Amino acid sequence: MKAFVFPGQGAQFVGMGKDLYERNAEARAMFEKANEILGFRITDLMFEGTDEDLRQTKVTQPAIFLHSVIIAKVIEETTGIKPDMAAGHSLGEFCALVVAGALSFEDGLRLVSARAQAMQKACEMKPSTMAAIIALPDEKVEEICESVDGVVVCANYNCPGQLVISGEIEAIDAACAKATEAGAKRALKLKVGGAFHSPCMEPARAELAAAIENTPVHTPKCPVYQNVDALPHTDPVEIKANLIAQLTAPVRWTKTVQNMIADGATEFIEFGPGKVLQGLVAKIGKGADLTISGYEKL
Repeated sequence: MKAFVFPGQGAQFVGMGKDLYERNAEARAMFEKANEILGFRITDLMFEGTDEDLRQTKVTQPAIFLHSVIIAKVIEETTGIKPDMAAGHSLGEFCALVVAGALSFEDGLRLVSARAQAMQKACEMKPSTMAAIIALPDEKVEEICESVDGVVVCANYNCPGQLVISGEIEAIDAACAKATEAGAKRALKLKVGGAFHSPCMEPARAELAAAIENTPVHTPKCPVYQNVDALPHTDPVEIKANLIAQLTAPVRWTKTVQNMIADGATEFIEFGPGKVLQGLVAKIGKGADLTISGYEKL
């Protein structure tokens, strides 16, 4: 069984999607439609911009969404490859829902743009950040977060031994110090605009909820494993509720991949910039007989 997976924020690079635009008419039409929907030429920033341009949240999230969705649709159309199941890491969940047919391309892009702007506002309201904790058991990191004053929570369960925490800056600093004392190989603050997937995103969650509630969600053609519970979903009502909860809840990527493998996934294909998810799937599925590949360019 084939599992399509889609990366999240941080996978962007200058030049992303340019080969798609130049080599495929359908892709070019989708990119131009996106420029029209967004009200600015995101393609100029993706193809010829700077790293700084792409780091703007209002650009980063739609850019990764476009690259991932368009290449998946082109590959599916040209090769006939179809997903038996799908999942995306954080932002990538919106890509998975579009490719699985639960959201239209246009509605998916509008939601991702609204999500990016709501998250940017929440980041500006209160200084916050995230940090990667390497080589500590999840339970130990959870214990450390609970022991620290202020807001700090486990945000991304990426793979065994790799967990990202999220919260207020002072609380993150304290948690990193405790993680180092507990034997973590690394406790590294990330270059992000704020505390994603934490209670600090509550203002964004409330703002995005209205947009999600007003967007048509259809029954997908295959199950989509959602971040909040790592379980497969096909019910539009459940999908909407999980999308709303996603902004303040952790990304349970380790459990998601484990569940996909348990449910019969033998081939994981990453669509979009970078190869981060391919590496995570390899670590999570260590010992399983898996084929892992990706499409970053045509």
